[in-house]
Amino acid sequence: MKQLEVQIMGQSYLLGCPEGGEQRLLEAVEKVDTAMCRIRDAGKVKARDRIAVLAALNLAFDVAGKVSQQPLHAASFANSDGTVTSMRNLADDVKLAQLLVRVDMALGDDGRLL
Repeated sequence: MKQLEVQIMGQSYLLGCPEGGEQRLLEAVEKVDTAMCRIRDAGKVKARDRIAVLAALNLAFDVAGKVSQQPLHAASFANSDGTVTSMRNLADDVKLAQLLVRVDMALGDDGRLL
């Protein structure tokens, strides 16, 4: 396994990465960094851990929305790592992402985390 040093919101992280997965990891880091910086720059949230949770929820919500827009005619599909995910698991993931977004909205700006 290869290790890459990356920057997210100005902080360095050393991440493990399978051989050949460097580009995908760097793209994921870019998405996370952009999402976290956007939340930080909005000025409403200051705590790094809360910014990370909100960014993760936003990204999961985006992914869940894309998955829910796909036709459900297939019973399962292969992931990029060769594993198979059933459509039922995806539906559960979508529901969980939606629930987490609703919980975060209910918590508002009081700083509490799940």
